[in-house]
Amino acid sequence: MVEQDWLRERFAEHQSRLHAVAYRMLGSPTEAEDAVQEAWLRVSRAETGQVENPAGWLTTIVARVCLNMLEARRARREESAGALPPEPTASHPSTHPVGQATPEDETLLADSVGVALMVVLDTLTPAERLAFVLHDVFAVSFAEIGAIIDRSPAAARQLASRARRQVQGTADASDAARSAKREIVEAFLAAARGGDFTALLELLDPDAVAIEIRGADAVAAFFAGRAQAARLALVDGVPAAVWSHRGRPKAVITFIIHDEKITRIAIDTNPDRLHDFDIVYLSASDNERR
Repeated sequence: MVEQDWLRERFAEHQSRLHAVAYRMLGSPTEAEDAVQEAWLRVSRAETGQVENPAGWLTTIVARVCLNMLEARRARREESAGALPPEPTASHPSTHPVGQATPEDETLLADSVGVALMVVLDTLTPAERLAFVLHDVFAVSFAEIGAIIDRSPAAARQLASRARRQVQGTADASDAARSAKREIVEAFLAAARGGDFTALLELLDPDAVAIEIRGADAVAAFFAGRAQAARLALVDGVPAAVWSHRGRPKAVITFIIHDEKITRIAIDTNPDRLHDFDIVYLSASDNERR
């Protein structure tokens, strides 16, 4: 009983840091919470007689949980698109009014690991991501990182270095592309709502694909006059559109853009994935990143 009390106190003492580690590793508040809960289950069953550094021990456990989650995510990841939901028959008040980000939203964005990481981290292997985040963000030693991923400190250092070069090499391009993409997505939504077929064609690549629809003409015809309730948003840090009903996201519309033309539009209506997305609604008139 005394040992359980000690564990509970140490876990509560370091819980904020553990959640921060999990959030930066996984990029999802929901998954981060799941990781911390799983870590507690492991901690509560562990022997603590040899624990000399509770903070490092708990960080190691959370990091291993996150590594498993990243590997599982990487194994199952594939894009999925569903049908566009029908337009609502009547408008309903949203939790976040159109064009207004809550203070919590702004704090989340301000506390994020940066635009480059939001874009680049998902391209890294789980081991690279772990090594980079733990070392560069949380100053965990390469010896400790190596123990987590069953590699030498030198190998952990190489993983972090490789990840760092990839992040640094794409940071400026990420910022520029992000700003341009937001403008294009915003223009697309405005044209769709207004039924401006010509404007939609100008934004679409001639071979654009949306769901199962192919060709700019067909895609423009499909979206013209639609998306009345879709709102500009950052979805996992990337400009997109979100269709909500009574304040709950029902569909996320993502865009692939090449040479300033939309080449593909995907619509995700999977409730489980929608629940895990980090969604921040943006003002259509606000041209600065919150």
